[in-house]
Amino acid sequence: MMLIKLGGSVITDKSQYRRFDKEAVSRLCREIARSGRQTVVVHGAGSFGHILAKRHSIQNGYSSKEQIPAVAMIQHDVRELSSMVVAELLEAGIPAVSVPPGSCFVMDDGKLVIGDEEPIRSLLKIGIMPVLFGDVVMDRKKGFGICSGDQAMEALAKMLKPEKAVFVSDIDGLFTADPKKDPDAKLIPEVTEEAMERVSIEQSVDDVTGGVAGKMKEMLDMSKNGMDCVLINGSVPGNLQSLLEGKEIRCTVARAQR
Repeated sequence: MMLIKLGGSVITDKSQYRRFDKEAVSRLCREIARSGRQTVVVHGAGSFGHILAKRHSIQNGYSSKEQIPAVAMIQHDVRELSSMVVAELLEAGIPAVSVPPGSCFVMDDGKLVIGDEEPIRSLLKIGIMPVLFGDVVMDRKKGFGICSGDQAMEALAKMLKPEKAVFVSDIDGLFTADPKKDPDAKLIPEVTEEAMERVSIEQSVDDVTGGVAGKMKEMLDMSKNGMDCVLINGSVPGNLQSLLEGKEIRCTVARAQR
Protein backbone atom coordinates (compact mmCIF):
# COMPACT_ATOMS: atom_id res chain seq x y z
CA MET A 1 0.00 0.00 0.00
CA MET A 2 1.20 3.50 -0.86
CA LEU A 3 0.39 6.68 1.06
CA ILE A 4 0.03 9.80 -1.12
CA LYS A 5 -0.09 13.45 -0.10
CA LEU A 6 -1.46 15.79 -2.75
CA GLY A 7 0.03 19.12 -1.76
CA GLY A 8 -1.99 22.31 -1.63
CA SER A 9 0.40 23.89 -4.14
CA VAL A 10 -0.64 21.29 -6.72
CA ILE A 11 -4.39 21.10 -6.17
CA THR A 12 -5.03 24.83 -5.61
CA ASP A 13 -3.59 28.21 -6.52
CA LYS A 14 -2.22 29.15 -3.09
CA SER A 15 -2.11 32.85 -3.99
CA GLN A 16 -5.87 33.08 -4.61
CA TYR A 17 -8.55 32.33 -2.04
CA ARG A 18 -10.48 29.11 -2.81
CA ARG A 19 -9.01 28.53 -6.29
CA PHE A 20 -9.26 24.79 -7.07
CA ASP A 21 -7.18 23.29 -9.89
CA LYS A 22 -9.68 20.75 -11.21
CA GLU A 23 -7.60 19.82 -14.23
CA ALA A 24 -4.52 18.95 -12.16
CA VAL A 25 -6.48 16.98 -9.58
CA SER A 26 -8.39 15.07 -12.24
CA ARG A 27 -5.12 14.09 -13.94
CA LEU A 28 -3.46 13.01 -10.68
CA CYS A 29 -6.47 10.91 -9.70
CA ARG A 30 -6.42 9.20 -13.09
CA GLU A 31 -2.71 8.49 -12.66
CA ILE A 32 -3.40 6.87 -9.29
CA ALA A 33 -6.16 4.75 -10.78
CA ARG A 34 -4.10 3.67 -13.80
CA SER A 35 -1.18 2.60 -11.61
CA GLY A 36 -3.31 -0.18 -10.16
CA ARG A 37 -1.72 0.29 -6.73
CA GLN A 38 -3.65 0.30 -3.47
CA THR A 39 -3.32 3.84 -2.14
CA VAL A 40 -4.57 6.16 0.58
CA VAL A 41 -4.73 9.88 -0.23
CA VAL A 42 -4.20 12.89 2.01
CA HIS A 43 -4.43 16.40 0.59
CA GLY A 44 -3.35 19.84 1.69
CA ALA A 45 -5.64 22.78 2.32
CA GLY A 46 -3.92 25.17 -0.08
CA SER A 47 -5.72 28.45 -0.63
CA PHE A 48 -8.86 27.00 0.99
CA GLY A 49 -7.13 27.05 4.37
CA HIS A 50 -3.82 28.90 4.49
CA ILE A 51 -4.97 32.40 3.61
CA LEU A 52 -7.56 32.75 6.39
CA ALA A 53 -5.46 30.74 8.84
CA LYS A 54 -2.52 33.08 8.43
CA ARG A 55 -4.68 36.20 8.60
CA HIS A 56 -6.19 35.12 11.94
CA SER A 57 -3.14 33.29 13.40
CA ILE A 58 -5.08 30.06 13.75
CA GLN A 59 -1.84 28.06 13.82
CA ASN A 60 -0.96 29.64 17.18
CA GLY A 61 -4.12 28.48 18.93
CA TYR A 62 -6.94 30.36 20.60
CA SER A 63 -6.19 33.93 21.64
CA SER A 64 -9.48 35.80 21.14
CA LYS A 65 -13.11 35.23 20.27
CA GLU A 66 -12.55 37.16 17.05
CA GLN A 67 -10.83 34.04 15.67
CA ILE A 68 -13.91 31.83 16.02
CA PRO A 69 -15.68 32.85 12.77
CA ALA A 70 -12.44 32.15 10.89
CA VAL A 71 -12.16 28.68 12.46
CA ALA A 72 -15.67 27.85 11.29
CA MET A 73 -15.09 29.28 7.81
CA ILE A 74 -11.80 27.40 7.33
CA GLN A 75 -13.43 24.13 8.34
CA HIS A 76 -16.23 24.85 5.89
CA ASP A 77 -13.81 25.71 3.08
CA VAL A 78 -11.48 22.72 3.47
CA ARG A 79 -14.44 20.33 3.58
CA GLU A 80 -15.65 21.78 0.33
CA LEU A 81 -12.16 21.32 -1.12
CA SER A 82 -12.08 17.73 0.07
CA SER A 83 -15.46 17.02 -1.51
CA MET A 84 -14.05 18.24 -4.84
CA VAL A 85 -10.96 16.02 -4.51
CA VAL A 86 -13.15 13.03 -3.64
CA ALA A 87 -15.37 13.77 -6.64
CA GLU A 88 -12.33 13.47 -8.92
CA LEU A 89 -11.28 10.21 -7.26
CA LEU A 90 -14.78 8.83 -7.81
CA GLU A 91 -14.72 9.99 -11.42
CA ALA A 92 -11.43 8.11 -11.87
CA GLY A 93 -13.09 4.95 -10.57
CA ILE A 94 -11.69 4.98 -7.02
CA PRO A 95 -14.27 4.57 -4.22
CA ALA A 96 -13.33 7.28 -1.72
CA VAL A 97 -14.86 9.17 1.19
CA SER A 98 -13.69 12.28 3.01
CA VAL A 99 -12.65 11.84 6.66
CA PRO A 100 -12.34 15.36 8.20
CA PRO A 101 -9.70 15.38 10.95
CA GLY A 102 -11.47 18.27 12.72
CA SER A 103 -14.64 16.21 13.08
CA CYS A 104 -12.98 12.90 14.02
CA PHE A 105 -9.80 13.58 15.96
CA VAL A 106 -8.16 16.00 18.41
CA MET A 107 -4.73 17.49 18.87
CA ASP A 108 -2.60 17.62 22.01
CA ASP A 109 -0.33 20.68 22.01
CA GLY A 110 -0.06 20.58 18.22
CA LYS A 111 0.21 16.79 17.79
CA LEU A 112 -2.60 14.94 16.02
CA VAL A 113 -4.20 12.20 18.11
CA ILE A 114 -6.17 9.48 16.31
CA GLY A 115 -7.78 7.83 19.30
CA ASP A 116 -9.96 5.42 17.35
CA GLU A 117 -8.47 3.78 14.25
CA GLU A 118 -11.48 1.56 13.56
CA PRO A 119 -13.36 3.87 11.13
CA ILE A 120 -10.31 4.24 8.88
CA ARG A 121 -9.40 0.56 9.04
CA SER A 122 -13.01 -0.48 8.40
CA LEU A 123 -13.22 1.67 5.27
CA LEU A 124 -10.01 0.14 3.92
CA LYS A 125 -11.19 -3.36 4.76
CA ILE A 126 -14.23 -3.04 2.48
CA GLY A 127 -12.28 -1.31 -0.29
CA ILE A 128 -13.08 2.36 0.27
CA MET A 129 -10.27 4.91 0.37
CA PRO A 130 -10.39 7.27 3.39
CA VAL A 131 -9.27 10.76 2.35
CA LEU A 132 -7.83 12.98 5.09
CA PHE A 133 -6.77 16.60 4.66
CA GLY A 134 -5.35 19.69 6.32
CA ASP A 135 -7.93 21.00 8.78
CA VAL A 136 -8.55 23.05 11.91
CA VAL A 137 -8.69 20.60 14.82
CA MET A 138 -9.58 21.17 18.45
CA ASP A 139 -6.48 21.11 20.66
CA ARG A 140 -6.50 20.00 24.31
CA LYS A 141 -4.01 22.69 25.31
CA LYS A 142 -4.28 25.44 22.69
CA GLY A 143 -8.03 25.39 22.15
CA PHE A 144 -7.56 24.71 18.45
CA GLY A 145 -4.74 24.34 15.96
CA ILE A 146 -3.93 23.41 12.41
CA CYS A 147 -3.49 19.77 11.52
CA SER A 148 -1.47 19.90 8.30
CA GLY A 149 -1.75 17.27 5.62
CA ASP A 150 1.81 16.28 6.52
CA GLN A 151 0.75 15.59 10.12
CA ALA A 152 -2.10 13.44 8.84
CA MET A 153 0.44 11.59 6.67
CA GLU A 154 2.64 10.93 9.68
CA ALA A 155 -0.27 9.59 11.73
CA LEU A 156 -1.48 7.35 8.89
CA ALA A 157 2.05 6.08 8.24
CA LYS A 158 2.33 4.89 11.84
CA MET A 159 -1.10 3.29 11.62
CA LEU A 160 -0.96 1.65 8.20
CA LYS A 161 2.78 0.94 7.71
CA PRO A 162 2.74 1.72 3.96
CA GLU A 163 5.44 0.59 1.56
CA LYS A 164 6.19 4.20 0.64
CA ALA A 165 4.95 7.72 1.41
CA VAL A 166 4.76 10.01 -1.62
CA PHE A 167 4.55 13.79 -1.23
CA VAL A 168 3.29 15.44 -4.42
CA SER A 169 4.35 19.09 -4.70
CA ASP A 170 5.03 21.63 -7.45
CA ILE A 171 8.83 21.19 -7.42
CA ASP A 172 11.07 18.26 -8.38
CA GLY A 173 12.32 17.75 -4.83
CA LEU A 174 14.67 19.38 -2.34
CA PHE A 175 17.33 21.68 -3.76
CA THR A 176 20.51 23.24 -2.41
CA ALA A 177 18.71 26.61 -2.71
CA ASP A 178 15.34 27.87 -3.89
CA PRO A 179 15.19 26.73 -7.56
CA LYS A 180 12.59 29.41 -8.32
CA LYS A 181 15.10 32.12 -7.38
CA ASP A 182 18.53 30.57 -7.92
CA PRO A 183 19.28 29.07 -11.37
CA ASP A 184 22.35 27.32 -9.91
CA ALA A 185 20.29 25.40 -7.36
CA LYS A 186 20.92 21.66 -7.60
CA LEU A 187 18.51 18.85 -6.83
CA ILE A 188 19.41 16.67 -3.86
CA PRO A 189 18.34 13.15 -4.91
CA GLU A 190 18.67 11.62 -1.45
CA VAL A 191 18.38 13.40 1.88
CA THR A 192 19.76 12.42 5.26
CA GLU A 193 19.96 14.37 8.51
CA GLU A 194 23.46 15.54 7.53
CA ALA A 195 22.31 16.79 4.12
CA MET A 196 19.54 18.85 5.73
CA GLU A 197 22.12 20.91 7.61
CA ARG A 198 23.50 22.16 4.28
CA VAL A 199 20.16 23.22 2.81
CA SER A 200 19.26 26.92 2.63
CA ILE A 201 16.39 27.81 4.98
CA GLU A 202 15.15 30.25 2.31
CA GLN A 203 13.19 27.39 0.78
CA SER A 204 10.57 27.70 3.51
CA VAL A 205 7.55 29.05 1.70
CA ASP A 206 5.25 31.57 3.32
CA ASP A 207 2.46 29.44 4.73
CA VAL A 208 1.23 28.31 8.13
CA THR A 209 2.47 24.73 7.98
CA GLY A 210 6.11 25.27 7.02
CA GLY A 211 7.87 24.97 3.70
CA VAL A 212 10.06 22.50 1.82
CA ALA A 213 12.76 22.26 4.47
CA GLY A 214 10.18 21.68 7.20
CA LYS A 215 8.43 19.09 5.03
CA MET A 216 11.69 17.23 4.44
CA LYS A 217 12.42 17.11 8.17
CA GLU A 218 9.01 15.57 8.75
CA MET A 219 9.67 13.11 5.93
CA LEU A 220 12.97 12.13 7.53
CA ASP A 221 11.18 11.48 10.82
CA MET A 222 8.61 9.34 9.03
CA SER A 223 11.32 7.36 7.23
CA LYS A 224 12.72 6.21 10.57
CA ASN A 225 9.84 3.73 10.63
CA GLY A 226 11.52 1.83 7.80
CA MET A 227 9.89 3.24 4.66
CA ASP A 228 11.09 5.64 1.99
CA CYS A 229 9.46 9.07 1.76
CA VAL A 230 9.58 10.65 -1.69
CA LEU A 231 9.01 14.26 -2.78
CA ILE A 232 7.96 14.53 -6.44
CA ASN A 233 6.68 17.16 -8.86
CA GLY A 234 3.00 16.52 -9.52
CA SER A 235 2.88 19.30 -12.09
CA VAL A 236 4.72 17.00 -14.51
CA PRO A 237 2.17 14.72 -16.22
CA GLY A 238 2.88 11.03 -15.62
CA ASN A 239 5.29 11.55 -12.73
CA LEU A 240 3.00 10.15 -10.05
CA GLN A 241 1.90 7.17 -12.12
CA SER A 242 5.49 6.33 -13.04
CA LEU A 243 6.60 6.41 -9.42
CA LEU A 244 3.69 4.23 -8.30
CA GLU A 245 4.60 1.75 -11.04
CA GLY A 246 8.17 1.54 -9.76
CA LYS A 247 9.84 3.58 -12.49
CA GLU A 248 12.65 6.05 -11.80
CA ILE A 249 11.77 9.74 -11.93
CA ARG A 250 13.42 13.02 -10.93
CA CYS A 251 12.69 13.38 -7.20
CA THR A 252 14.13 13.51 -3.70
CA VAL A 253 14.05 10.49 -1.41
CA ALA A 254 14.27 10.97 2.37
CA ARG A 255 16.03 8.13 4.13
CA ALA A 256 16.83 8.36 7.82
CA GLN A 257 19.73 6.43 9.24
CA ARG A 258 18.33 3.17 10.56
